Amino acid sequence: RPAMPPRRTKWPRTALLAGIAALLVSLVVAAVLASVLTRGKQEVGAHRLKWRDRGTTRSLQEVMLGRCYSYVAARQPALGDKDCLKIWESLKQAFVYKNPCNITAEDYQPLMDLASHPIPCNKSLFWSKTNDLVHRYTKSNHNFLTLEDTLLGYMADRVSWCGDPSAPGINYESCPKRTECESNPISVFWKMASKMFAAAACGVVQVMLNGSVEAGAFRSSSIFGSIEISNLNPDKVSAVQIWLMHDIGGPQSESCSGHSIKMLKGILEERNFKFTCEENHRPVQLLQCVNNPDHADCRLCSSET
Repeated sequence: RPAMPPRRTKWPRTALLAGIAALLVSLVVAAVLASVLTRGKQEVGAHRLKWRDRGTTRSLQEVMLGRCYSYVAARQPALGDKDCLKIWESLKQAFVYKNPCNITAEDYQPLMDLASHPIPCNKSLFWSKTNDLVHRYTKSNHNFLTLEDTLLGYMADRVSWCGDPSAPGINYESCPKRTECESNPISVFWKMASKMFAAAACGVVQVMLNGSVEAGAFRSSSIFGSIEISNLNPDKVSAVQIWLMHDIGGPQSESCSGHSIKMLKGILEERNFKFTCEENHRPVQLLQCVNNPDHADCRLCSSET
């Protein structure tokens, strides 16, 4: 009698269906989990990315409104018709709930229109690498105005802000530096404000540069070199006076005949500006000597007649 083939085991139909159902459920769960994790990573990347600069200034609205009211009430009463609340709202609309790397000049144009005001002729003072000194000077000598002495500059000086596409629309933790993305809220704002300030200049204008900087007093990549010079109007500006200041006791890295000053003079000549260069403009140097009265440089300065 021939041998019988081995009998095949038959699985109950219910067990088979249960196994298939379990497999489908596992696949669905895995797909949903993967989707959630991917979306979470995208949200972290898009909305919670940590930038390298400080975040938005706390109580930004109160700071901006307070400075605006102070400026139009005390510093420049002639600007009493400026609507500080509208100016703040215009600034807010320029960056809130927006990607901090996609800010444009158009975002700030309404703000520039609202906050602009005339600059008296012969009063515009530009600067590069002399931040503290130039503002000490304008505080003691009200015959000159830097960008930071205008309404917009006064409101925004040493303040930070940037938006975020997710709620609350403002990033208080970090904001992008210019090296991370050039079209960030702060960089675009100061470029726009600098352009407007330069375009408003008339008569004789001054620029205070640092002659103790080893890399050179004038840099074409600075705000002054890349934006303000090109927006000075030769039909309105009669001359440019360069004040080349050296630190008290510091190195005299460059003189009025130095390489970068020659570069600046070449740019001014090409744009048909008259110019002069003076090393250690006396009124500014005397201000430097207030903090260094016993230094040899200051004794020599004070002995001059």
